[in-house]
Amino acid sequence: MSGLALSSAGNAVTLTTESKLDKSQAGYYRLKVGSVDVTALSDGTLGFEAIEQLTNVKPGEAEKLLDRAYIKSPVEASMNAFLIQLGDRLILVDAGTGGLLGPKLFKLPESLKGAGYAPEQITDILVTHVHPDHTGGLTVGGKKVFPNAIVHMDRRELAYWTDKSAEDNAPEPTRSFFKMVEPTVGPYLASGSVKTFDGETLLFPGLRSIPGYGHTPGQSYYVLESGGEKMIFWGDIIHVPDIQFYNPNITIKFDVDSAAAAARRKRDFADAAKNRTLVAMPHMYFPGVGHVAREGNHYRWLPLPYVNDSKPVVSESKRAQ
Repeated sequence: MSGLALSSAGNAVTLTTESKLDKSQAGYYRLKVGSVDVTALSDGTLGFEAIEQLTNVKPGEAEKLLDRAYIKSPVEASMNAFLIQLGDRLILVDAGTGGLLGPKLFKLPESLKGAGYAPEQITDILVTHVHPDHTGGLTVGGKKVFPNAIVHMDRRELAYWTDKSAEDNAPEPTRSFFKMVEPTVGPYLASGSVKTFDGETLLFPGLRSIPGYGHTPGQSYYVLESGGEKMIFWGDIIHVPDIQFYNPNITIKFDVDSAAAAARRKRDFADAAKNRTLVAMPHMYFPGVGHVAREGNHYRWLPLPYVNDSKPVVSESKRAQ
């Protein structure tokens, strides 16, 4: 185990350094929302000592909930992004970690390539919020990973992460995240490639932003609608699924405002369960797409059933055999 530099030495988030696998998994999963193609993309997974990061939790509660799910800490956290093919636009929801969280991540370009696309083809990136695991992959080594993309985010989010007084007053680990903004978002700001919106905004036909404020001051969700079907791309509504679905009141040190984050989670869980809304989450086990069901005062995750029913492509040589 090793504490990577996500915060000051006394508050470092403990991340695993050993890999469980020798080779990468297939990092993409296709689905449709109405007539729109959506692809879940994996930036990789990373084990972290979740229990030491949780807040508003009773002694022993987290351990009990993990045991209930047959999970032990360190918890394997998924880092997911999502690709939306909307007309002639290729739109990413979040951009992965880049090189900020160690060598086991930054698989988003590989996953994108596996799905049949190149970073240069991305026209737009919808940022849920400016944390390093969502914007770290924008820029690597000082160069844009997505050179032709416009980056979209709520004006409140950009204002917060570029506010020196907010940085000075922030506790760890949030304070350390400020230092990662200039190297990652900075090149897009410098080239005029960042476009802000204000709350609920129609960004493209059938695709709009809605406020998801809580985890960060300007966190946004994105709603895709097509052919009578709807899917909401949530931001960091959860970090430890096996704990926070059962008890949505449990928060985490990554929250800028933990009380607001818990209230947002409970409200959104209740709404998604009531309306049977299809949702996508960046830290749900890959591909991170499914439904939320209510069970008394608790919630349960219902993964979208696996589908692989396309007709196989038969080459001419095989036809001749």
